[in-house]
Amino acid sequence: MQYQNLKQEEQEQILPFAQIAVEVLQNLGGEYAVFADRVAPKIIDAPPPETLSETEDEQIREPEIKTCTFKVATVEVLETRTFEFVVATLERKSRFLGLGNPNPWVINRRRKQATGIVEVIKPGIELELMEIPAGTFTMGAPETEEGSYNSERPQHQVEVQSFFMGKYPVTQAQWKAVAALPKVNRDLETDPSRFKGDNRPVERVSWYDAVEFCARLSNHTGREYRLPSEAEWEYACRAGTTTPFHFGKTITSELANYDAEVIYGDGSKGKNLGETTPVGKFQVANAFGLCDMHGNVWEWCTDDWYNNYEGAPADGSARISKSNLYQAKGRALLRGGSWFCYPEDCRCASRIYNDGKLRDYITYDFGFRVVCAFGRALK
Repeated sequence: MQYQNLKQEEQEQILPFAQIAVEVLQNLGGEYAVFADRVAPKIIDAPPPETLSETEDEQIREPEIKTCTFKVATVEVLETRTFEFVVATLERKSRFLGLGNPNPWVINRRRKQATGIVEVIKPGIELELMEIPAGTFTMGAPETEEGSYNSERPQHQVEVQSFFMGKYPVTQAQWKAVAALPKVNRDLETDPSRFKGDNRPVERVSWYDAVEFCARLSNHTGREYRLPSEAEWEYACRAGTTTPFHFGKTITSELANYDAEVIYGDGSKGKNLGETTPVGKFQVANAFGLCDMHGNVWEWCTDDWYNNYEGAPADGSARISKSNLYQAKGRALLRGGSWFCYPEDCRCASRIYNDGKLRDYITYDFGFRVVCAFGRALK
């Protein structure tokens, strides 16, 4: 096949090799050189491959320019942190050491580590969340538990998926930072609390306010923040224990902020501080690394109020009739007790509803903490 009869693309591919072949044959001399001299004009003098005119070339090389609108997604890696903390339990003194002592209990402290994440709301304002592992627990209180109510029964098994939960109740500094973010559904008061202090828990916030806080934080971070279900709250509070408090069978004002002038069980009388305290003041946590789960402020949960656990979900989900939380009506419930409460109200299984304006109700001992479904991006 003659070179000139080849297609343009084939000519472009063969030409460099053909030229090299001619040079090699010429260098060999003799009959090889004679052959090379005969074919060289057909290659070297061959017309160049057909080229496009400048105008045609510009038409091909300069396609039509279009404006496209698109979303840019960024993936922010949260800081994973190993937290060190002290777990406290109340244990009975020996019979002899307890003689004549009005407090028969001793606080046993041990150091522990657990994994958590840190969400930076803005420079200088961090939200620490502890990893709560998946597990199964018995929710509610037995009839023999002092101070318990029928609303905490029947006891039932609940299987909970893993999640992250605020190490502390939401503080006033965190509240102010999130309240400054763009509104989602309702306005938020910047500084609603009665007992002022950046590191004190925010209070005088309604259930709807807490839901709005979670919505703003979710939009800001791209991660799902919400109130815990009451099953998640109790599971996280117990942290593997089955006693009335994660401390043990009783409670003391050395470990929590409540009305300690009232004694629970065979515990001891303590101080009634009469106000909230900075989060983490007692420097103790449960086995999951959560602080202030007993006392300080009541904590809102997602669920509607039901008078007992008949028909309660067994998967740890919230028991609520509305998927749109802003349309939820009626009573929501709270967990954990407060600085204002008797010790029996601070038990792991204790649950209350409010009699005021229901979900809109605010008072100086109602706060909340958040949970995060880490890794589940917003849709």
